[in-house]
Amino acid sequence: MKFAILLEILFELLAKRKVTATYLAEKHEISTRTVYRYIDLLSLTVPIYIKRGRNGGICITDNYKLPVGFMTKEEYSSAIEALEAMYSQLPEERFLAAKRKLSAQVKSESRELTLSGEIGTILVDGGTWGDTRTFSDKLRFVEECIRDKVVLEMEYHSRAGEKTHRKIEPHVLVFKQGVWYVYAFCHKQRAFRLFRLGRIFSMLKTDERFQKRPFSREDIPLNYWTTDGKTIEAQFEIRDSAFPDAQDWLGVENMRFADGKWIAEVLLPDDEALVRKIVGLGSGMKVLAPTSLRERVASAAKSIAKLYE
Repeated sequence: MKFAILLEILFELLAKRKVTATYLAEKHEISTRTVYRYIDLLSLTVPIYIKRGRNGGICITDNYKLPVGFMTKEEYSSAIEALEAMYSQLPEERFLAAKRKLSAQVKSESRELTLSGEIGTILVDGGTWGDTRTFSDKLRFVEECIRDKVVLEMEYHSRAGEKTHRKIEPHVLVFKQGVWYVYAFCHKQRAFRLFRLGRIFSMLKTDERFQKRPFSREDIPLNYWTTDGKTIEAQFEIRDSAFPDAQDWLGVENMRFADGKWIAEVLLPDDEALVRKIVGLGSGMKVLAPTSLRERVASAAKSIAKLYE
């Protein structure tokens, strides 16, 4: 019963964005004190806050939606079909409302763009601090080739340092986790690939033009590690010195303040890049769990310390 009411409150907030404790208490036939207890529980994982004063209430941030992948497409379809069947037997508005919410969630997950791309709403400087030319020029060059549909010849360095020469058809620039990529059709591999701009040593325009090949956002392997790679459920204690960087990396929605400390719990790709990232934050981040990750970070820190002995 408690779990069912929690879900009802969450869906109510997703639909209306603001409700009163009195409204929730009357709807679920519970006390306002119990409502606030439920809100405290929800606020541990959902960005809910209480707005005081006139026109106040229990609110959820406007940008919050159920996490992508909350259910599979098949599960969404089954749930919507079940709600339709229930409404045909018992025509109550709550079944239609639930169906609309689930349908809206499916549509939001299938959108091809994260941002609208409208001119004047976003400013991105691709260069690093102190370097306003080299990387930015590279970024602009690729953008021009995408616009003009020009085939590029490039020298690309792999993670291991191996140099390869390729011809690519650049289709879109991708920015994720502080890294720029170009999503391009590779002539050598006869398939689309993501190439890190930072690993492209040189680029030359060719006289060849290409026709854009159809693709969707789901085709770009932005979340490859969540399906095919190894992941880890990590818990961190965040201290003041690392707090801003942790917000940028982990997302403030995955952080909570408890017992005078900031705690972050998040699913991450389990590779050596993770260890390097944690070590890079120094004493500002402490791994609480799992033990295996704590040991790997401690070992890496000891190896670094030996360099300065």
